[in-house]
Amino acid sequence: MPQDVDVLITGDTVPVYAHPGDAGADLVAAEAVVLAPGERATVGTGTAIALPDGFAAFVVPRSGLAARHGITIANAPGTVDAGYRGEIKVTLLNTDPQSDFAVEIGDRIAQLIVWPVSRARFVPVETLPGSHRGERGFGSTGYRGVPIEGDPA
Repeated sequence: MPQDVDVLITGDTVPVYAHPGDAGADLVAAEAVVLAPGERATVGTGTAIALPDGFAAFVVPRSGLAARHGITIANAPGTVDAGYRGEIKVTLLNTDPQSDFAVEIGDRIAQLIVWPVSRARFVPVETLPGSHRGERGFGSTGYRGVPIEGDPA
C-alpha cells in the first residue's frame, strides 16, 4: 500500500489530484504566456514545496496537452530535490509546427509526482560484473518486435 507523505507548501495554489488513484497532482500557471510553434518558455507556478529527506518530486507533462496541442516539458521529468525551496517553474515547449499555444493564469500545465528515492553509494571497481545486455546501448533491442541480429531478446 502506498504511503502518504506530508509536503509543506507555500503559494496561492495547492497542487490537486484530479481523480482518486492519480499519481500526479496538477500544477497550474501563475503567469500567462503565448508559445509560438517550436518555442519554449519557463512558466512559474507560484508554488514552492519542502519535501522530506528521502523524497523527490518530478514535474511531468500532462498527456492531454501533449496529445491535443503538442505541449510538452523541455526537461521532462524535471526534478525537485528535497533541499530545493524555490518556486517550481515549468519549461514548456510547443512542438506543434503551425499553431501558437496560449497559457493563461490558472491553466493546468504539468503534473507533480512525489516519489521516495534512494541515495546511491558509488563504489569504484576495476571491472563490472557481466549481464545479459552487456554493453549494447541505444536501439539494441530493435523495434516492431524484430530484434537486432545477434541480440537474443
